[in-house]
Amino acid sequence: MDISISLPPGIDALQKHEKLFEALLTSLAKIEEELADALVYADDLAQDTTRHLLDAGGKRVRPIVAVLASMLADENVTTGQVAEPASSVREVAVAMELTHLATLYHDDVMDEADQRRGVPAAHQQWSNSIAILAGDLIFAKASAVMSALGTRAVQEHAKTFEKLVLGQLWETVGPATDDDPLEHYLRVIDGKTASLLSTSALLGALMAGGSEELIAITAAYGGNVGMAFQLADDIIDVTSTSDTTGKVQGTDLKERVPTLPILMLRQSAAEGDTEAARVLELVDGPLDTDVQVEAAVQAVASHQVIDQAWELTEQWADKAIAALDGLADSPVKTALKHFALYVVSRNA
Repeated sequence: MDISISLPPGIDALQKHEKLFEALLTSLAKIEEELADALVYADDLAQDTTRHLLDAGGKRVRPIVAVLASMLADENVTTGQVAEPASSVREVAVAMELTHLATLYHDDVMDEADQRRGVPAAHQQWSNSIAILAGDLIFAKASAVMSALGTRAVQEHAKTFEKLVLGQLWETVGPATDDDPLEHYLRVIDGKTASLLSTSALLGALMAGGSEELIAITAAYGGNVGMAFQLADDIIDVTSTSDTTGKVQGTDLKERVPTLPILMLRQSAAEGDTEAARVLELVDGPLDTDVQVEAAVQAVASHQVIDQAWELTEQWADKAIAALDGLADSPVKTALKHFALYVVSRNA
């Protein structure tokens, strides 16, 4: 596997701090190797299926956040002269990325997705059952990695997996009659996405010997960035093409997944917005052909609700940045701030 390390805007600005940047890149390169080493099986089918999405690449956001959070615990962080993080930091980064990877296999089966990371979804290439089992194998590997890192690490990982499953359960059953649909949707994202980034940051700081205060700060940052990241992804689903996202545009619409733009459209329509009601006729109508999906996607993307959705998403990025206020200024703190801003300004 030969995957180049591509740092998001803001984080790549760390290269002017030579020692810090080298430590970050070295850690990420080792994490990439350790991810590959973790998914080695004598059984050909197990090997091919579990490596399917790993080999396809990915943003590696969880490892990046874990490593940067660990660097905040270094006493030299304010000068940028930090040492390469301990191997235990890499191990939690590997475990959290594997956990994320496992959820993708399961999500794609439940959503009947066609594509992931620019390649056919695993269930499309094999079958639903095999894709689910491949996800289970990957999660087993993540648990094995975490088991060597101490009781608290295992507990945090277990709590996170519980949140992931609850988030998926809530998404599957939908909001109760007396639930606010938007609040329900945000609770789903907190479980399915934000929890992973929160725990990645928490464990990065923990493994580096950070104080309880730092652990709490990094966990809050990761959680809020995770919320912003998923909200942005859901907007991008109807504003970008599969060429930039690696997913088929309008996948959420086609699978009738209620995401932020659609929930806000429904609010606008309920408040008398006739244009929103017209768009919803396309969204709620037949989506059996590419032409029908494209028409619905374009109608949603051109409505003013997209601007409103970005405004709400930016509030979560602002919360992430505010969570760092208690830390002394440092290149790492600045990079984390810039990353939060990038999350809500990207198009893929």
